[in-house]
Amino acid sequence: MVNLATKYMGLDVKNPLIIGSSGLTNSLENIETFAKLGAGAIILKSLFEEQILHEASHTLKQDSSTNLYPEAEDYIRNYTKQNSVGQYLDLIKSAKKRVDIPIIASINCNSASEWTSFAKSIEAAGADGLELNIFVLPSDINRSSVQNEQVYFDIINKVKAETHLPISVKLSYHFSSLASTLEKLSWTGIKSLTLFNRFFSPDMDIHKLTVKPSFVFSQPADLGISLRWIALLSKRVRCELSASTGVHNGEALIKQLLAGAQTVQIASVLYKEGFERILEMIETLSKWMDEKGFADLESFRGLLSVSKDDSGAYERVQFMKHFSDIE
Repeated sequence: MVNLATKYMGLDVKNPLIIGSSGLTNSLENIETFAKLGAGAIILKSLFEEQILHEASHTLKQDSSTNLYPEAEDYIRNYTKQNSVGQYLDLIKSAKKRVDIPIIASINCNSASEWTSFAKSIEAAGADGLELNIFVLPSDINRSSVQNEQVYFDIINKVKAETHLPISVKLSYHFSSLASTLEKLSWTGIKSLTLFNRFFSPDMDIHKLTVKPSFVFSQPADLGISLRWIALLSKRVRCELSASTGVHNGEALIKQLLAGAQTVQIASVLYKEGFERILEMIETLSKWMDEKGFADLESFRGLLSVSKDDSGAYERVQFMKHFSDIE
């Protein structure tokens, strides 16, 4: 029998397959199903920092850190009616009573404002860890890359001052120097970096003349984005790397582990193909390890990652090999 046990955010998990934050993890029934199907850990649907501030009796217009459009204010108020902070804490407590795998809370944030004190409530509710899903789109021409990157460090430092929970940071690849920034973030004492979050991708309705979202779910072709950076950074950062986006089958799970991921997160595939994919992916991993003679994950994790000294050559050589074959 192969051993699939590993760590996530420093916590013991029975296998590396993590259910990522999504609407599916906002249900106690789904959480119990995911646990029964063998998931290693579950990350709850994210609360928005604006929602926390709103329920803490802050008026959104007075909070200069939000800078929301009126439509965004309406959305937060309507969202709060169905997903209150109190309900979120109750979900944590109930989930901890019903399942025996780690339950990770998640906050979608873009500032280090007063909401960070809410981390205490999450810890008191019994969560095993806290994911900070941070996305600062570098679209403000008056802000430098240094200013944008500093937001991430400010959020981490303020949250760490409020809680003893292990912290994971989920972020995008929109950085002027991604490798350097991720390495520095790994020095802050966080337990994990998740590469990468899925941000809003705009589309346009040419009939209604409105902006609408597109590409809500990931596609298998998206795997290469996180796979590249996991492979490049897994031997350089000082915390775990968790792979996210584009993982739709067991083969993709194995590839991320070979690249050096500690754990792998899924969500879109559960919407598109059903919850049974959890069993199939774990079984694919187990069979592959048995066929290859790998007794545990450490026997092959990072086997195809990039060493510290040859990342530049690796990227360039693979690029040339690929395009030299295309006429």
